Amino acid sequence: MNNNNIDLNEELDGYVKIDQYNKVHVERIADHYVDILEALGEDPKREGLIKTPERVAKALQYLTHGYDIDGAEVLRSAMFEEEYSQMVVVKDIEVYSMCEHHMLPFFGKAHIAYIPNGHIVGLSKIPRVVDAFARRLQVQERLTNEIRDCIQDTLKPAGVAVVIECKHMCMAMRGVQKQNSVTTTSAFTGAFQNDVTRSEFLRLITASLD
Repeated sequence: MNNNNIDLNEELDGYVKIDQYNKVHVERIADHYVDILEALGEDPKREGLIKTPERVAKALQYLTHGYDIDGAEVLRSAMFEEEYSQMVVVKDIEVYSMCEHHMLPFFGKAHIAYIPNGHIVGLSKIPRVVDAFARRLQVQERLTNEIRDCIQDTLKPAGVAVVIECKHMCMAMRGVQKQNSVTTTSAFTGAFQNDVTRSEFLRLITASLD
C-alpha cells in the first residue's frame, strides 16, 4: 500500500469497515478547513471542532472516490456472451452525489435498462457504474448521460435507457427552499428511442411487484 494512504479497519458487529485515504490529501484539505471554520466565526480549537477538518477531508475523499473508478472496466470485468435479446431492467438503484455548484448532496434513485446484443453483464455491475459516476462532483444531467454512454460504449447493446430521480439539497436547504421537489432526467439510445420500447421501460420501472 502507498505510504501516503491511511488504511483503517474497524470491525462492527462482524462487519469489517475498510476506509482508505490519501494522507497528503487529508492533511491539505484539513488545513483549508481550519481556515474555513475561522472565516465562519468558529474556533477550530474548541473541543467539538478539533478533529472536524480531518473528518471533513476524509468524508470528501469518500464522497468523490468515483474519480478513481473506471466505469467501463467495471462492466468489462463481468461481461458474458449470451444470446438473450430482451430488455434487462435494474431499477431503484440508490444514488448519492454532490452538486458541483454548491457542494451539497443530491440523492435519489436510478432506473437503468439495456437490450443485449450478444453480451450481458453481471447485474451488480450496473449499480457499481452508477456509483463510479455519482461519487464525483456532478450535475444530474451529466450524470445521466455518463451512465448511458458508459453502458452503450462498453456493452454495445441494442439500446440503453437511464432515468434518474433526485432531491437536491441546494434547492431544499437554500435558494428557493422547496423541500419536496424532485428532479427527473432521462437519456436513451438505440431501441429506446422507439416510443413503444421506451413506454415499456417506463411502465416496468413504475410497476409494483405486489
